[in-house]
Amino acid sequence: MTTSATPTRGGKWLLEDPPSEGIFTPEQLSDEHRLMAQTTDEFIDTEVLPNLERLEQKDWALARQLIRRCGELGLLGIDAPERFGGLELDKTSSVVVAERFARSASFAVTFGGQTNLSILPLTMFGTEDQQQRYLPRLLSGEIIAAYALSETGSGSDALAARTRATRQADGSWVLSGEKMWISNGGFADLFIVFANVDAASATAKGETFTAFLVERGFAGVSSGKEEHKMGLHGSSTTPIVFQDVQVPGANLFGEIGRGHKVALNTLNFGRFKLGAMCVGGCRMAIGESARYAAQRKQFNQPIAAFGAIKHKLGEMVARTFALESLVYRIAGVTDAALAGADKSAPGAGGGVARVFEEFAVESSIAKVLGSEVLDYVLDENIQIHGGNGFVSDYPAERHYRDARVNRIFEGTNEINRLLIPGMLIRRALKGELPLIPAATRLQDEVLAPSRPSLSEADGPLDAELRAVAAFKKVALMVVGTAMQTYGDKLTDQQEVLSFAANILIEIYAAESAVVRARQSRASGFASADLHEAAARVYTDGAAARVETSAKSALAAMADGDTLRTLLAALRRILKVSPVNAVALRRQLADEATAARGYILSS
Repeated sequence: MTTSATPTRGGKWLLEDPPSEGIFTPEQLSDEHRLMAQTTDEFIDTEVLPNLERLEQKDWALARQLIRRCGELGLLGIDAPERFGGLELDKTSSVVVAERFARSASFAVTFGGQTNLSILPLTMFGTEDQQQRYLPRLLSGEIIAAYALSETGSGSDALAARTRATRQADGSWVLSGEKMWISNGGFADLFIVFANVDAASATAKGETFTAFLVERGFAGVSSGKEEHKMGLHGSSTTPIVFQDVQVPGANLFGEIGRGHKVALNTLNFGRFKLGAMCVGGCRMAIGESARYAAQRKQFNQPIAAFGAIKHKLGEMVARTFALESLVYRIAGVTDAALAGADKSAPGAGGGVARVFEEFAVESSIAKVLGSEVLDYVLDENIQIHGGNGFVSDYPAERHYRDARVNRIFEGTNEINRLLIPGMLIRRALKGELPLIPAATRLQDEVLAPSRPSLSEADGPLDAELRAVAAFKKVALMVVGTAMQTYGDKLTDQQEVLSFAANILIEIYAAESAVVRARQSRASGFASADLHEAAARVYTDGAAARVETSAKSALAAMADGDTLRTLLAALRRILKVSPVNAVALRRQLADEATAARGYILSS
């Protein structure tokens, strides 16, 4: 492996030492970022949270009013060019805002449908005319938008959509079909709709999947009934029906047959932002748990004093720290890739799309880890609340219900687990990522005779850095063995790919946490001890999870002597000594209890 500064290519972290120049972390937020955070917090505290019950009762006039207020505060325009009324800020600002919206999950979905799934794709793929017609009104909140991709029959196979568009002699289109589970569906004014065009319109054989901008005012557009959902009762979710809708030719969105580019790049950004929102949800729940554990008494003492509760709080903090570190790291590399670009220039949105396509692996990791860490934290939040967590008198049960859909949103976690190693392997086969030579070198290394180990440095977190390096070798071993075993049939081995994805997720999360903690120590931050404790707890747990996934993958690919040889190689690679995670979790839990909340962000 080689040492590298901030990577310019997605996935290269798998083949490199931790970045020598560090990563971007919350400790490096600018005054402008903090002001944006304060503005968002004040809006949520004073205008959204007091109205939660009205939103839960489906007061869509209020939802529209709150979106309009977001426009007045500039919150809708973080990612949009100034010439249309946007703020044209960096992606770190998007993370800061998304985290704050997590405290109201239902309204966060309404907000995300407007910004992540509508405004951003318009900036990336809209024509100048489309941007001029729609962006100023979307950014002000005058009109609301929705993203209409999903269908009952197509599900994760979005390109198999049954919605059809037929081109007319005058260049317009006739659109017919039904979309399902559309956020903002009950009151949106504009829809980004995906359909398959007639074969005669296709640019190449089979390339028919195409996007369109469809206004509610077009004849034949209607919303179905509100879905009765497990959670997110304060967000609108309906079917959208298109019956012979006449769509002007000027509302073709992107190129004919290239709708997958619009869909996938929008989802790449949405996945990253969902990970950011999950960070905010975790921090909120840790605060609820810490406050409740500090005041709830059993056997004449606060339950926060009990080791079992300390274990929960400490683990919640450690996993949130790793997720937060990972999300800000992605924000940093994304902003670095976009640095210097004129985001206001016509066509500049294409550059943003290419950057998120480059970091699609990282976005999927943020989505999967974020949704699953949040589910873990919210489940433990209910457990700490005991019986009170199961009733609606406390918000813990609502948070739990609201968060469940995150593992389905933006492509299910199962689909994203297939994408993570799949994208890396495709890049390797194209020669864009030297994964295959690295796997070959590792194979030679593990089959070579054992040599006495050299003395290793034992400074702060050096052991954790060695553990991360071992995780990377395990990933190369599993992926390399899979490619050798299955060849071009590997895509059929979904279980093996999922095990590989688990390892890759743990690598990126653990490395992000360890590098951030080392930077905190080097910078003399007051929270450096806590950062170190969180990074050590996370890496210790990651080692066990990596080992389990690797053994499962190898057992699926081999048996007999071959399997024994592979498991022996795994033992040689993955030599990670356990730490006293009990003491470290107690340290994190005690600090969270004393602060009545998450204490690792500056």
